[in-house]
Amino acid sequence: MTKYEKQIYEIVNTSESHLTAEQVFWKLKQIYPSVSQATVYNNLNKLYAAGLIRRVSVEGFPDRYDCIARHDHFVCRKCGRLTDICLEDLTPSLKKQIDGEFFSYDLKIFHICTECRKKESETEK
Repeated sequence: MTKYEKQIYEIVNTSESHLTAEQVFWKLKQIYPSVSQATVYNNLNKLYAAGLIRRVSVEGFPDRYDCIARHDHFVCRKCGRLTDICLEDLTPSLKKQIDGEFFSYDLKIFHICTECRKKESETEK
């Protein structure tokens, strides 16, 4: 693993939020001021392809990166906020229903977050 890969892996896995590539870039730039965005994107793709980090895609929003510990996500349809949620592991149930093996699954539950609901109710007044 290169120094950039190691640091990006560390940034993603210790973050309390779901970072975009740009956010990872700015955090890495504090450590390595000469790093380029292309280096960050290339290393994020490499870490993802190696199964060391997760890429969370939500239509209409930039991809975000997350640790690979098993968990699911609440996704706000309005602002795109991702919130971790730990639900029962569906792997055994899915294996019974699917003919063949699968690598993983990504469960996203879409809702409207508290902040967006609050904004909606304030504009309705």
